[in-house]
Amino acid sequence: EKATLWNADEQLNICLLSPIPRSKSQGLKARIRVMILKISGGNVIRFVHKHISFQTNATCIQSLLNATCRVTVTKREMVTLIVATTSDPASINPAAALLAMPGWTAGPILSPDIKSFTNQQTRVIQHDKSIVREDDLDLRWEEATGEAVDEVIFLSRHTAVSNRPALTVHPIGVLHLKEGESPPQGGKPGWAALTSPRIGPWFRLLKKMAEAHNLVPEFEITLEGTHHGPITSKPTMFLEIGLGLGGGEAVGNWNSETGKRKVLLGIGGGHYAPRHMDIVLKDDIWVGHLLSGYSIPMEEPKPGESDIGGTWRQSIKAAFEATKASFPGGEILAHLDQKSFKGWQRKAITDFLAEENINVGKPNDFT
Repeated sequence: EKATLWNADEQLNICLLSPIPRSKSQGLKARIRVMILKISGGNVIRFVHKHISFQTNATCIQSLLNATCRVTVTKREMVTLIVATTSDPASINPAAALLAMPGWTAGPILSPDIKSFTNQQTRVIQHDKSIVREDDLDLRWEEATGEAVDEVIFLSRHTAVSNRPALTVHPIGVLHLKEGESPPQGGKPGWAALTSPRIGPWFRLLKKMAEAHNLVPEFEITLEGTHHGPITSKPTMFLEIGLGLGGGEAVGNWNSETGKRKVLLGIGGGHYAPRHMDIVLKDDIWVGHLLSGYSIPMEEPKPGESDIGGTWRQSIKAAFEATKASFPGGEILAHLDQKSFKGWQRKAITDFLAEENINVGKPNDFT
């Protein structure tokens, strides 16, 4: 059996993977949520309820409910993974500035030949491929080191048609593509990464720092809509500027029990999400996925027809589910860039949000 910790408290929730026989020739692995209680200095495990249902041999599971047994639990260290690529000066230069700070030591080599560096709970890894195409680095790190990755931060350059210098933060995913389509910049069709709770707080901090160093208006400080890869499994964000993690109070740690719990799910507007950004500049607003217009393609129905084609439903649903998973206990509010939609589009989206029980928030609802 394998046990993975969920919460490192006196009372711990874990997920236990246990083999349940289906027949003499087959085996079925069942996932059960359990609770660990501290009793007499030892770890005692009690089966509380099934995590998922089973169509066969449910009695095998029932027999474990309320059973108690002793188990050894090993806590894994949680680390932040920062990713840079040597193929991009705008990526490797901020990483080099970070590594110039005291406390860094060489870490393990990640296959095939990816260097790493460690400093307390932070890990920097450097590869030589495109920043958007080296998939599953978080899972590969966990498998290679035994550490648990808490979040992934990518350092990358920013390019824009306007050629105006910009410092940006954004979530990643390619939610609007259909199965079988090839994403031009990594990821996979219909996929949305978990969003990092740091996006909103770091965006506000980035803007204050830029103003303090007189970078504005030469530089545009902005959010970007959800786009591109690579594939990750942990909360992820792209930061297109170098920003140190050491020293001072942690910025962007999510805790549903303290502070404000409202999370913005942006729908509509341009790539730089100006109307969503106006709300995110308010203190204590958290940022989920930001769906620009190109991420919610809608096909206007023909006369006499009512169905609106396109992958817009898929995009909205994937964005909501990923945002909800990123902010457990948070109040997810969809914010629509009203002026970016035609009437029939706006009605279709609001009707779909209502069907999916996704609440819609106006600007004043985020105060």
